[in-house]
Amino acid sequence: MLAAELEIQAFDPHAATDAAWMAVTAFRNAITAERFPDDPPKSWEQTRAELTSMPPFVDLHAWGVYPAGRAEIVASGVLVMLRTEENQHMAQFELSILPAWRRQGLGTRLLRQQAAVARAAGRRLLIGNTYGRVPAGAAFMQRIGATVGLESHINQLDLADLDRTLLAAWQAQALERAPGYQLGLWAGPYPEADLPAIVEMLKVTNTAPRGDLAMDDFLWTPEQLRQQEAALAHEGTERWTLYVRAPETGELAGFTSIFCERSEPTIAHQGFTAVWPQYRNIGLGRWLKAAMLDKILRERPAVRYIRTGNADSNAPMLKINHALGFKPYQAEQVWQVGVDRVDQYLAERPA
Repeated sequence: MLAAELEIQAFDPHAATDAAWMAVTAFRNAITAERFPDDPPKSWEQTRAELTSMPPFVDLHAWGVYPAGRAEIVASGVLVMLRTEENQHMAQFELSILPAWRRQGLGTRLLRQQAAVARAAGRRLLIGNTYGRVPAGAAFMQRIGATVGLESHINQLDLADLDRTLLAAWQAQALERAPGYQLGLWAGPYPEADLPAIVEMLKVTNTAPRGDLAMDDFLWTPEQLRQQEAALAHEGTERWTLYVRAPETGELAGFTSIFCERSEPTIAHQGFTAVWPQYRNIGLGRWLKAAMLDKILRERPAVRYIRTGNADSNAPMLKINHALGFKPYQAEQVWQVGVDRVDQYLAERPA
């Protein structure tokens, strides 16, 4: 089939039929099998729950490429813009194309749709990820003039290989090196009364390496956190957050979060682990990580793997993760390209 015979259609998650969801799910499962071959396929009900649970401050645009007359998707484009006070200059974009349909101009056609929406919204920068198992992604980014802003890896821990004596040692050492510090847990949604303190706590995530990405700090609001909580509940994801308080002041010195998805009972996803600079080098990061792994081992026996994303330049966190047994699972690059540069690329190609 010629590329000209393929139809690009906007996809509205809130208006899609069951048949459309089945086509979307089949496509997404095929793309996931290439990027993350160990992940189980998802049901169309789970896919629907995930894509209809976006918080209101997330502006999602999606397109599918369909062979004419067939309920099948061979490529997709997604553009996400956050309605936040900060980072109003940028949009996140993703292009996914089945291997048999690559090098036929579909990425360029989808990019044209994404750039038009981003430009109309006043966004000047597009940011997107590529994966080591799919070299076609990096090749396309290079063709459109994008540059790598951050080199990172998705690292994975096999709990069968975890040294449990290390967990006990790290927790004991923390009690010696950080006397008076208190560990606490938020299982599930954040307590409403703690939201102002949690907003301040989350600012520490802005100290993580961002490489050369033209990205400002994110400053979450209590209302945005409430919207995120509703999204997690809708899609069936449970979050645990362990935090540590400093003695005397009671200030939140650091935290770590883990996410368990109903559709992936054997895989848990590690979110941020962060400690404020003034509280570092007394073992709080190791304490948080060790205590969280202990909890998973006790209460989530089905979990076999823990996955986390780390910038390659984040030496302190990589040191902790490597000691625990995390190993590289997937190389990941974060690219950035100006919308003006994309327009130049598109102008050189037929519409």
